[in-house]
Amino acid sequence: MAYFEMSRLALKWALTKPPTSHYPFEPRHALAGSRGHLIFTKDNCVYCTVCAKKCPTGALTVNRAQKKWAIDRLLCITCGYCIDACPKKCLALGTAHATPTVTKDLEFC
Repeated sequence: MAYFEMSRLALKWALTKPPTSHYPFEPRHALAGSRGHLIFTKDNCVYCTVCAKKCPTGALTVNRAQKKWAIDRLLCITCGYCIDACPKKCLALGTAHATPTVTKDLEFC
């Protein structure tokens, strides 16, 4: 009797669509409200260094003299403090995830 119940269950699992997606073949869709990665708009920035001061991990560095802005993607925890502190609203959080970073290089903008 248990053999038939187990066979019925195995057949049911074989014929129904799996609840998970096949990740490499079907890309993951970002959920609404999810925090993906930090987006910087260079046109609006006045390099006031407020975002770097508010960053709890120190992932942002701003050089006012050279007008350079850099982010260490391995340190950024996408908390959103820098976005709230920016007076010119040149920072935003995107919903799509960025490509994985494996080196400790800074991303300059």
